[in-house]
Amino acid sequence: MKQEMIVVVEGQEIDLSKITRLYPAALISAGGESASVSLEWAELKAEQITLEAYVLICDFDPVGEVPLNRIELRFETKEELFTLMQEIAQKIQN
Repeated sequence: MKQEMIVVVEGQEIDLSKITRLYPAALISAGGESASVSLEWAELKAEQITLEAYVLICDFDPVGEVPLNRIELRFETKEELFTLMQEIAQKIQN
């Protein structure tokens, strides 16, 4: 396993070569329930929802299957989320 394909976040080693889906989302609270929604939707509905965190979702199951093997990395700010996304993009490009 190439070292450059590993990213360590919150003490977890994540092998980027095994990720099948990787996407940012907003974790919101609405009506007493939590849900992950797109960043764009969360921004459009900002006055109607409570933003709990920004998340980067890493799925490891084959595309088309229910994602059971998933890591959700939480961030307080969108800037923290985007910083990690940039780091991951650089590792993937190398």
